[in-house]
Amino acid sequence: MSDVAEIDRVTLHDRLARGDALKLIMASSNFAFRAKHIPGSLHFASDADLFAALGEDDDVVVYCSNIDCNASLKLIRKLRERGYRKVTHYGGGLIDWEDGGLALEGDWATE
Repeated sequence: MSDVAEIDRVTLHDRLARGDALKLIMASSNFAFRAKHIPGSLHFASDADLFAALGEDDDVVVYCSNIDCNASLKLIRKLRERGYRKVTHYGGGLIDWEDGGLALEGDWATE
């Protein structure tokens, strides 16, 4: 999906540190989300929960595990089909975040 804006690790980190109003969504399984995720991330078990929690004008950033993971692109496609336009993709995902030495939350996150 070439028309979806991309965000890199530094920009995402800066936006989160500033407290920008954004919805950071991890597109993954429940197990993966419980294991590790970027602090402040949201995860939804169903599309109904996702659409109930988001407004069409929300600033949304979607990520999954890494650049090769298609779950984030699939979720972005669903959001776009439902009229969400302020959607950004963090393609590097969890692995890029962790490679940058940034904090994680979850059962497998190390301090």
